[in-house]
Amino acid sequence: MSREMSRNAMLWLLWIMITVPAGLYVIAAVVYGGNRSFLLVGRTTNGHHQIELACDACHSSVFGDAEVLQNACMNCHGAELKNANDTHPKSKFTDPRNADRTEVLDARYCVTCHREHRPGITNAMGVTMPNDYCVLCHRDIGEERPSHEGLAFTTCASSGCHRFHDNRAIYGDFLIKHAGQADHLDSQVAAVVDWLKEKEGAARKVRPLIAADADAPAQHTTDAAVAAWAGDRHARAGVNCSGCHTSAPDRTAWIEAPHLAQCQSCHAQQVTTFSEGKHGMRQRPGLSVSQDGPFGLFKKTSLPTMTPAQARIPMKNDAHDAALGCNSCHSAHKYDRVAARTEACAGCHNDAHTTAYFDSPHHELLKKEMAGALPHGSGVSCATCHMPAMTARADDGSKSIFVTHNQNDNLRPNEKMVRSVCGHCHGLQFSLNALADTALIAKNFKGRPTVHIESIEWATRREKERARTRR
Repeated sequence: MSREMSRNAMLWLLWIMITVPAGLYVIAAVVYGGNRSFLLVGRTTNGHHQIELACDACHSSVFGDAEVLQNACMNCHGAELKNANDTHPKSKFTDPRNADRTEVLDARYCVTCHREHRPGITNAMGVTMPNDYCVLCHRDIGEERPSHEGLAFTTCASSGCHRFHDNRAIYGDFLIKHAGQADHLDSQVAAVVDWLKEKEGAARKVRPLIAADADAPAQHTTDAAVAAWAGDRHARAGVNCSGCHTSAPDRTAWIEAPHLAQCQSCHAQQVTTFSEGKHGMRQRPGLSVSQDGPFGLFKKTSLPTMTPAQARIPMKNDAHDAALGCNSCHSAHKYDRVAARTEACAGCHNDAHTTAYFDSPHHELLKKEMAGALPHGSGVSCATCHMPAMTARADDGSKSIFVTHNQNDNLRPNEKMVRSVCGHCHGLQFSLNALADTALIAKNFKGRPTVHIESIEWATRREKERARTRR
């Protein structure tokens, strides 16, 4: 009997010795962080997989409710929804007059339609609702709009039709305004060119620097680095070595490899948008994999920078370990924007769309611009479409133009490209057709669209019917 009790006691002791440390490890991982991969309950979406181990980004409270998750969503996506003039804002569903709609689709919360860690039900753009969810509120749309009669509700979000949030390129008034446009517009130049002409001569006058002006300590530089800097824009703009390699308040400490913080002192909008896109989202302020813990067992640690090896789209093998930062596309001392517009992209990306670019009409235009056969701004590079020039307004109302470094901003849905990119050179009908043609996109738009979007025809027909009833 005593031998059996002794055996049971040993088993209990063994169980305690295993489970207590394991339990403490799990609790510590939840509260303080570390390698939390074992806590993932399912594959994350393509939009969030880079930050899946920064659990606190979404789960800011261990026992948080839906409001906690909603605040996390809005911290990252709120500004974008505001800029998009969100078609289904939260206010639409908190309005008492729409209480019946909230019962069938509680769109007050993002997680109603976008649930993480649910790979089995995740559709395009991270939507975890059935693709015909529009029927929940718009069941009678065929009676209101005869053009929609008989259409399946799975087609609502087809390219060129409707989007739940961002409809800026497919509002009825916008469609009507641009109806009948030619496929190729008379003027085919990026909008930033006109703004630059307006600002010509208004820039602050500075004394360009030459190699002899370089203020880098001898032990921290080479002749090649100085020569590259002296022939580049930074030197022409009066920015010396110390402008990037030192930082306030200690201007005596030399920074061997300047990081985003140094670039941000002059290029704030570029750095901010870089951290909003997939290239730099891991470097967004506030993201970390662990927090400071007791007894120094845990230290606050930021997410490591993204590498192409972690991407979910085809990348070149020889670029897999390249950490993504400013110098990934802009070399350390020669910030060649020409190379950054195409060569840098093709140096990592290996998908069909990218590889087809060099045999596309867009690339032909770029080559002609570089040769001087076409005016500045008429060539089309990767950056022309995926990192377009954007307008920013300061608090005093002044306007400035900057190149967004959030290369994903206009990709989902791709109709976002119509206003910021396609519409500078192409008519609206042609643009919508091309963006809806997945085969043409894969060929990097070599050829004509084989898809026809009827949205403009429907909008103009409806406007004519309205005009008749007003008579």
